Amino acid sequence: MIRQRTLKNVIRATGVGLHTGEKVYLTLRPAPIDTGVVFVREDVEPIVEIPAKTEFVGDTTLATTVMKDGKRVATIEHLMSALCGLAIDNVYVEVSGPEMPIMDGSAATFVFLIQSAGIEEQNALKKFIKFNKKVSVCDNFGTSYEQSVTIQPYDGFRVSHTIVYDNPIIKEQTAKVDVSSTSYVKDVSRARTFGLMQEFDHLRERNLAQGGSLDNAVVVDDFRILNDDGLRHKDEFVRHKILDAIGDLYLLGHSLIGEFIGYKSGHTANHALREEILSQPEAWEIVTFDSTEDAPLVYSMPLIMEQF
Repeated sequence: MIRQRTLKNVIRATGVGLHTGEKVYLTLRPAPIDTGVVFVREDVEPIVEIPAKTEFVGDTTLATTVMKDGKRVATIEHLMSALCGLAIDNVYVEVSGPEMPIMDGSAATFVFLIQSAGIEEQNALKKFIKFNKKVSVCDNFGTSYEQSVTIQPYDGFRVSHTIVYDNPIIKEQTAKVDVSSTSYVKDVSRARTFGLMQEFDHLRERNLAQGGSLDNAVVVDDFRILNDDGLRHKDEFVRHKILDAIGDLYLLGHSLIGEFIGYKSGHTANHALREEILSQPEAWEIVTFDSTEDAPLVYSMPLIMEQF
């Protein structure tokens, strides 16, 4: 049967917050069956535990932020993406401040930490959200352009995205990934966050992106990529949007059986889609699999601890 998973061991890391620029201590701990992903602000008294679920999302400006009792943990989407990609159901995420460490701007460091801690199967069936009907949201979400996000029935977990930028380097890109642990590690996890040079300058004027650098983001101007090492994938920009979408969707609380299609969308649109999904319980169901043969192919594959 396909079982729930947690970590075998505790593992720790240190980094800086992308927007605060502050040093952050991170600890990932194993958690019992049916715990889910829980963020823990261990730097406050009393300690605040924030479940990584849609109802606790308090902000989607530039990143996904969960909040409870006035405390927040921002920029959670990259870790959430890694947890989803490696099918980790239950984990405590302890942080020493209001923002996750940005690491290298991708999910690769989090994948490395999870693999280093080891993955342990638990004695309970893994729960999936299976979509039986299409759910869509289309809006401009306060921007000057229309965005759309859709989840629809599919025998597996597929994520596709299209971005369109008025920039000669980024332009228009589309990518599609059938997400298994192997394809996630190879094709998605290393894609870094990105932005235009003028956007970073504007953010810093607003006291944001204080921890941003060429070490944790791909930065472009109107002529070139400013990072000396260039791109990790020729379509790294849209692959990062896929990485973000996987993390944002995991705030539904379970792995998905369905296909996500995003067009020029971001965290706010992803949050709107989650809320629309939760408002349409007839469109989906919770399922488990007693046998791997009954599960979609991407979930019946054995977990491959592939390194980069």
